[in-house]
Formats: sequence, C-alpha cells, structure tokens
Amino acid sequence: MLKETFGMRANPGGEIAPAEVFGRDKLIERLWRILERQSLVLSAERRMGKTSILKKMRAEAPADKLPVYRDLEKVRSPLEFAQTIFDDVESYLSRSKRTAAKARQWLTNLTGLEIGGIVKFPDAVADEWKTLLSKTIEDLVEYQDRTVIFFWDEMPLMLDNIKKKNGESAAMEVLDTLRSLRQTHSELRMVYTGSIGLHNVLTSLKRSGYANRPTNDMKAVDVPPLSPNDAEELARRLLEGENIETDDIQTTAKAIANAVDGIPYFIHHVVDHLIEEDEAVNAARVDAIVNTYLIEPQDPWDLRYYRERIDTYYANDEKQLVLNLLDILAVTDTSVPFDDLFNRLESRLVNPDIEKTRDVLTLIQQDHYILLQSDGYCFRFPLIKYWWRMHRGVR
Repeated sequence: MLKETFGMRANPGGEIAPAEVFGRDKLIERLWRILERQSLVLSAERRMGKTSILKKMRAEAPADKLPVYRDLEKVRSPLEFAQTIFDDVESYLSRSKRTAAKARQWLTNLTGLEIGGIVKFPDAVADEWKTLLSKTIEDLVEYQDRTVIFFWDEMPLMLDNIKKKNGESAAMEVLDTLRSLRQTHSELRMVYTGSIGLHNVLTSLKRSGYANRPTNDMKAVDVPPLSPNDAEELARRLLEGENIETDDIQTTAKAIANAVDGIPYFIHHVVDHLIEEDEAVNAARVDAIVNTYLIEPQDPWDLRYYRERIDTYYANDEKQLVLNLLDILAVTDTSVPFDDLFNRLESRLVNPDIEKTRDVLTLIQQDHYILLQSDGYCFRFPLIKYWWRMHRGVR
C-alpha cells in the first residue's frame, strides 16, 4: 500500500540537483569562508558527494564570486589542460561579447597565423602551454570585479594522466605553474578535488625527486559522511518521496543511515532498492539488503575498488604492508595502539621496517581507510571494514 506523498526521490549514481544536495549547508558555508582568503584542496572518500557539493556551490555562488567548473578526468597533457581552461574562459567572456584577447594575440605572434573563431591549440605549441594558460587566466581576471574561482573536479586524476603520458616532470610543472598563478593574482582561487587523493600523486612525484610543496598555500578540507541526524533525515525524506511503506519510518530511516555509515550515495541506493519491496519495510530488512550488496558478485557498489586501488597507487614495497595492516584492523573490534599493531604485523611479515610501517599508516589514513584515535588505529568506515573482512577471508 503506497502513501500519497511526494518529495525527494532516490537517485543512486545520478546527478543530484543542487537544491537536493542535502545536509551540506554548514560545510558549504565553511568552504565559502575559506575561499575569501585562499584556495582549497577538497578531499574525501568516493561517494561522499564532492562533485554535488561543487555543483551546488557553482549554482548558488554569492554575487561577488565567479565560479568556473570543469571535470578534468579526460585531460591527458598540459596543452590539453591549457586548451580546456581557454575554452571555459572564452565561453564566459563571450557572454559580454569579448574574447581571451591576450592569449589569442600571443598565439598569433607565436604562429604567425591570424587567430579567429574557435581556437584549437596546435601540437606545435605544446611547449608553450604555460604561457597560454597564464595569458588565458589574465584575460579572465583583468576585467572582473568578482573573485574568480576555478572548481576543478578530478584534478588528481588529470595529474596522474599527465604523469603517465608526459612524465613526472610535466605533472610537476602543472602544479608549480598553478601555484605561481595563485601568487600572481590575489583575486584568483582554485579548488582541487577528485576521486583519488592528491596526496597519491604527490607521493609518486616525490619518489621521482619532486621536493616542492605545491599546495602549501591551499587549505585542505575533508568531506565527511553526513552527520547521523542529517543521514537519518535524508533517508526519511527519500522514503517519503518514494511512498515506501514502513513499520516505523523513523526507525527504518535510522537503520538505513547506520547501515551505510551516513554515506549519501549508499542511502540513495538502499532506498531505491526498497521501492521494489512487496511488504512494509523494517530495520531488519534494511540490514539484509545491505548485506546482499556486500556479497553480490557483480559488485554494484564497486567496493572492490578499495582493494584494487592499492595495486595502482602504492609502491611495490608498500603493498604487502598495506594489505596486512588492513587485515589486522579488519578483525579487531577496538582501536589498536601502534606497538600492538606492529607486533601483530611481525607475526605476518619477515622483519617489517618500523618507520616504513609508520609512513604507510599515514598514507592509508589519507586514503580514508583508517583513523588514528587517542587509543590507536581502526577502520574509518564500519561498512568497508565488514566488506574487507568478508572478501579477504580474514578472521
């Protein structure tokens, strides 16, 4: 039996309208305050809604801010990056019947060709991408009475792509150039975010001798799960919006929020699944559905990513350390002090290096696998801990 109500609808994996980005108002207010003074590195585990937050900020930006959003996932070279920013700047300037005149003139002087209409940077100017990028940004900020903010989603993935295609030095140059531009233009802000952490890229570059700190002028902010109250309220609104009958809507909403650690993406998924239920839903049914997702061979929540990315982003001498540390923490119900954790590690590996272990623990904290609390280390998300324990077969 369905109730005649309408409201928020479940949208698992789809684009969330800015007005329906729920429970993030305080975080967004904080981000705007930070952007008054400096740029941002916005980090979070997957599924936390980073992209939805960026798009909500773009849609609802204060009058004194000019937001420019771009997903950089497909960019694979510094010249492509300069081209992408040029396209975005030209798109904005065209509304005032202007163009990126400095960049166009410089390109004309460089190539000897008259530049008109749609501009495609030729491969022959690939070595001049820094100047093209700098001129383009000058064109945008020159006539603005607003703070220009570039919201760059999947920035770490772009840098990783550049590193693989053009080498570590090219990725280093991109980071250093962007830092220089922030220092040159006081009215310019940048927001980096993405599905892999920027620290993964920086760690890789440091192994190749990169010693700079290209984001030390930026504020690092973590996007957490929804608060328990907000997660519960989101679940309740979705249950109501989808007209799902429950034994007790508040109890069911709380069960959903708790079962998926307050992660918005999973809340939408569980409610979407409940639409197909023939009987009134209760908390026990919610737990059964979540368990089904955790063992589903097709892995609809892509949880295997938590294992697979270790092979992608960690050095060969780190992988066994990471796996064994996570295996140990997956079977403990309380936080584990470092000395105890290292003793358990010694029973698994031959002569593990104590300082290397400390370094790896820092990395897997930055990758949101674990937390360091006052009494030791533990998994950050019970949902991921439970999945890890099942799929690694550890007891």
